[in-house]
Amino acid sequence: MSAFERMKSKMQLLGIEPKRSLGQNFLIADSVIDKICNAVAVLQPETLYEVGPGLGALTDLLREKHQFYHLIELDRSFAQHWRDQGFSVFEEDALRLNWQDLPKKSEEGCRILVSNLPYQISSSILIDRSLDESRLSGMVLMFQKEVAQRIKALPRTSDYGLLSVIAQAFWDIDFLLEASGQAFSPPPKVASRVLVFRHKASRVQNPQKFLRFVKAGFSQRRKLLIKNLVGQYGGDLAEHRLIFEKLQINDKARAEELSVDLMIDLFQNLGYDLKP
Repeated sequence: MSAFERMKSKMQLLGIEPKRSLGQNFLIADSVIDKICNAVAVLQPETLYEVGPGLGALTDLLREKHQFYHLIELDRSFAQHWRDQGFSVFEEDALRLNWQDLPKKSEEGCRILVSNLPYQISSSILIDRSLDESRLSGMVLMFQKEVAQRIKALPRTSDYGLLSVIAQAFWDIDFLLEASGQAFSPPPKVASRVLVFRHKASRVQNPQKFLRFVKAGFSQRRKLLIKNLVGQYGGDLAEHRLIFEKLQINDKARAEELSVDLMIDLFQNLGYDLKP
């Protein structure tokens, strides 16, 4: 049975229609589903989490290979459906859930998140999981194409910004596939991309403070980085210039001109990681 046929069957069984308020666009392209499931398998999860399983385009296939599998589903009817199928289900908003308390098979085992993310929460989920005290081992996530472009953007491009820096500071990121609107029902008006994230060691010791620093740097994109930082943190402009000179950063530079590594160097040399 194809993914489209499975979707139709379950919609009739549950007597439901997609809810636009929850960003529900059901994945129906078998080739896309297979590639996502294969990417998850490559990461070899010991514990697998899925946000928004919906009608189970991914869930129906992933359940065959992954035993320690937990679902996070806000829609009550879907949550109950998966409970009835014997799944561990957290009927909560993924943005409010305490991810550190989620069950895991072992403390050291590989924990993976997979999701065809609702567009309206995709950026927030990525940032939140990047800042976790105990980060996931990896993620296979679908985003709106424009969001995926920002995540992988390079310095000195219009797409490079806060999302690029935070994602690239904590993850190695690979492009998996692009899906047109026709891969979904109902079809969205935009294309989607799936990215694979692998946890990497980061020099950032305080992710929350680093997020504040990056937000400050990009708070007014056309304004000089040094003025954004002094405006947000206070301090002496001349002292900031000395640090910029030490790191060979032009004091006329804007945030979008600095690589992720240079942003981390600046964060640490200015001592923002030590400030309350």
